[in-house]
Amino acid sequence: MQGPLNTRANTYISRDLPSPVDIRVQLERIISSPEFPPAGHAHAFLRYVVEETLAGRGSRIKGYSIAIEVFDRDEGFTQDDPVVRIAAGRLRRTLERYYLVLGQNDPVRIDILKGRYVPSFSWNNSAREPLSIELKRPLKPTVLLNKWPRFTVMSAFSIAVCIAALAYWTIGPPLTRVLAQGGNTASPNEPTLAVAPFAHLGEESETKLYALGLTEELLTVLPRFKEINVVGVETSGTLPSDVTPVQVRAELGARYLLKGGFRVSDSRVRITARILDTATEAILWSQTYDNDLRDQSLLSIQSDVANKVATAVAQPYGVIPQTDAENSTQDDLDAYGCTLRFYAYSTELSVEKQAQIHECLEAAVARYPSYATAWAMLSVLYADEDRYGYNLQSGSPPLLERALQIARMAVELQPNNIRALQALMTALFSSQKLSESLLIGEQAFALNPNDTEFLGEFGSRLAMSGQWQRGAVLLDQAITINPSSAGYYHGHRAFAAYMLRDDPTALSEIRQANLQRFPFFQLLAAIIYAECGMQGDAKREATQFVMSRPTFISHIEAELSKRNIFGEDRIRILTGIRKVGLLSPLVASARLTPPAFSLGLQARQ
Repeated sequence: MQGPLNTRANTYISRDLPSPVDIRVQLERIISSPEFPPAGHAHAFLRYVVEETLAGRGSRIKGYSIAIEVFDRDEGFTQDDPVVRIAAGRLRRTLERYYLVLGQNDPVRIDILKGRYVPSFSWNNSAREPLSIELKRPLKPTVLLNKWPRFTVMSAFSIAVCIAALAYWTIGPPLTRVLAQGGNTASPNEPTLAVAPFAHLGEESETKLYALGLTEELLTVLPRFKEINVVGVETSGTLPSDVTPVQVRAELGARYLLKGGFRVSDSRVRITARILDTATEAILWSQTYDNDLRDQSLLSIQSDVANKVATAVAQPYGVIPQTDAENSTQDDLDAYGCTLRFYAYSTELSVEKQAQIHECLEAAVARYPSYATAWAMLSVLYADEDRYGYNLQSGSPPLLERALQIARMAVELQPNNIRALQALMTALFSSQKLSESLLIGEQAFALNPNDTEFLGEFGSRLAMSGQWQRGAVLLDQAITINPSSAGYYHGHRAFAAYMLRDDPTALSEIRQANLQRFPFFQLLAAIIYAECGMQGDAKREATQFVMSRPTFISHIEAELSKRNIFGEDRIRILTGIRKVGLLSPLVASARLTPPAFSLGLQARQ
C-alpha cells in the first residue's frame, strides 16, 4: 500500500489495494466467464485460496490443505500425489489467458504466482487515482473530440475534463492542469507476443533440455522491453512447438508468434528463430545462429542467442515495433501509436514532429494516466525543448524541472521501465545532477542492455561525463544494432574519438553524422577538421555553425557546463575551438575552468 507522495518530483496519489468487496466481485466475474472452464475443480480451487487469503489465513494455504479441502483427499495425502501441482499450473494458465482476452479491462487482477498457492490482488494496469500533472499547454479540443469513438471506457469525470479543456483553450491561461481519472483501466493497444517452445531437432538426448533452456531464457529477456506484452511462461510452456499462428491468435489473441528450433550435432549448435504475423501467417523475420561448443559453453550460447533475438525483435527499432509503425497511419492517435512516432521523431529531431508527438502524448496520458512509457517520452520532449529550443512557451515550472518531475513520476509508476529510467537519466543530466544521472543509467543498463534507444543515450552521457572509452564502446554497439539512428550516434562517437585523440575514427565518424540536424556536431566537425589539418573544411563548418547558433561561442562556458564537460576535457575543447579560429587568442591559465573567451571569427593562418 502506498500513501500520498508529497515530494517535489511526484505529484500523484496512488490508490490503496483492492478491498475485499472489489476482490470478491472480480472473483465472481472470473468464475462466471466463458474463458473459465466449468468442469473440474478450478472454481473451487480459486474460490478456496481467495477466501482463505481474505480471511487472513493465507499462510496456512499449502498443497496439503488444498488437497483435503478442494480435492477431498484423505489425511494420508502426500506430496507424491501431483494433483494439486497439476491443478495449480492449469489455474495459473487459465488466469493468464483470461487477462489476455476477456479480462484485459477488468479493474482488479487476481494472480497466483508460480511456486506458491497464495493469490495476489492488485489493480489492473497499476491504476492510480486521481493523477494530476501540469502539462505544457492545454489539450486542444480536436485532440480529444476528433477521436471520440476511441474513448469507449471514459468516465464522467474524463468527459468533464474534455469540457474543461475546451473552455480553457478558449479563455484560460497558456498552462493548464489536466486531471485524468485513474479508474480508467483500459490498456494501450500494445502488441502481444507469444513464444512457442523451441523445437528440439537433434538426435542428442539432451537436445530437448537445451531447447527448453533457450525458451526459458527468451521468456526472461523479452519482457524487459515494456512496449510489448509477452505471454507468460505458464501459458507459453503449454504450447506445442508446432503450434500454428492461427491457433495462437484464436486462443491467446496474440498478434505475433516467435518460434524456432534447436539442433546439436557433435560440437556444432544451430538455432533458428522466426517471427510470424498471426493474422496473415507471414514470416516477418527469420535468423539462423551457428555456434561451436568448443568456443562457448551451452549456457553462454543460450544467453547470447536469446539476447540477439530479443534485440532484433523487441527493441524500439526492432521487427515488431517497426512492423506496427509501418501499419499505423499519421491520423491515428492511439496511445501505442504515439510511442511508435516518438521513435521516428528521435531519429531526426525535427521541430515539426516534436509538436505533433507532444500533442499526441498529452492526449495519451490523459486517457491512460498510468502509462509510464508515454509519461517518460513526454519528459524527454520537455528536455528537448530546453536543449534545442523547440516550440518554447512560457510557463512554470521551467522546462527542465517539468521534465524531471514527469520522469520521476514515470519511474514511480513502473520502476523497471527502461524508457522511464532513460527519461530520468536525461533530465538529471541536463539539470547537472551528474552523479544521480549516471547512477540511474547504470540501473537501467543492468535491467536491459539490449535496448538501443537507451544504449546510445547512455553511451553519450557516459562519454560527456568523462568516461569516453566506455561511452565509445556502448555507442559502437548502438550503431551496430540500430543504424537507423546512426546520424545522432555517429556525432557522439566522433566526439568520443576526438577526446580519446583517435583522429582517424573521429574523422570517419563525423563524416557520417547529421550536421544540419545537430548544430553542436557542426562545431565538432570544424574542430576535428582543424585537428586533422583540413583548414578549408574547418572554416566552412565553423562559418555555418556561427550562422545557425550565433550566441553559442559567447556563452561557451555555460554551454559546456550544461553538457557536464569540465576539467581537462573542457580545456581540450576550448583549445580545439581556438584552432578553428572562433576564440580570440587570450592567455590560457592552468585552471580547470578557463576564463571566458571573446568571440572572433578570424581564419587560422
